[in-house]
Amino acid sequence: MRKVLATTLVGLSKDKDFAFLTGDLGFMALEPLREAAGERFINAGVAEQNMVSVAAGMARLGFRPWVYSIAPFLYARAFEQIRNDVCFHKLPVFLVGNGGGYAYGVMGATHHALQDYGALLGLPNLKVYVPAFAADVPVAAERIARAGGPAYFRLGSDETPKNFVLPAYASWRRLLVGGGPTLIIVGPLAGGILGAAMQRPTEIRPTLWVLSELPVLADEIPAALVEDIQRSGHLVVVEEHVAEGGAGQALAYALLLRGAAPQHFSHRHALGYPSGFYGSQNYHRKECGLDPQSILALTEKP
Repeated sequence: MRKVLATTLVGLSKDKDFAFLTGDLGFMALEPLREAAGERFINAGVAEQNMVSVAAGMARLGFRPWVYSIAPFLYARAFEQIRNDVCFHKLPVFLVGNGGGYAYGVMGATHHALQDYGALLGLPNLKVYVPAFAADVPVAAERIARAGGPAYFRLGSDETPKNFVLPAYASWRRLLVGGGPTLIIVGPLAGGILGAAMQRPTEIRPTLWVLSELPVLADEIPAALVEDIQRSGHLVVVEEHVAEGGAGQALAYALLLRGAAPQHFSHRHALGYPSGFYGSQNYHRKECGLDPQSILALTEKP
């Protein structure tokens, strides 16, 4: 996804208020953007707190800076600067965290982003974007730029099933209709689950939705989704993030406010490291029951 974002930002770099800061990362992906942006492409070095504060200062001067790093290095290391310098002042600083969830695999917990959007959504004025597919990135990036407030853009790897035609990007999208439970997924792991669900007979496969923007607000939940939940009686939320502060908790709360709580509710989320070992992203997903087979098995139960 980061290469798609780099290409998108090359186009946005034509605007005079564009700036891009990286924490000494992006090799073999950001070079075209560096060439296009020129002196407005800044390698801030391994100094993420300073990088965010500099971006906030640039925003005060009229720039609209994008700030890039590996997700935990950005949201966790610079949390105070994001809160004090960016969010409290509602500045147009766009944070790009690469490698959401377990994406960095065997590099371990220091490189995993399992609490990122939950932590950041506690801050004022900030919106989170979690594209599920590479094709979502250009549209989401333009939305971020157009909204002009603090934003966190969580990137991962594209897992779009072959020959699947994606509907146009939206914060809520229904990708698959079935007679089983209602399944809502956040992030790129939607691709593998979608591909597996497509192989199931229509009458038993889940109705699958993707959620790409947070926070979840009760009055913005689509009426069609509420109808799907009422029809199926079983809502399953899946995300590569811990339960605390995650989309599952937020959605359950929003549905209660809406008076549309499901009869059955299941939440599959990151569990940390149950075995105490590190492995690939797929290893951690399977260990947490986030792999397609585990999710589809869950949807077969009330």
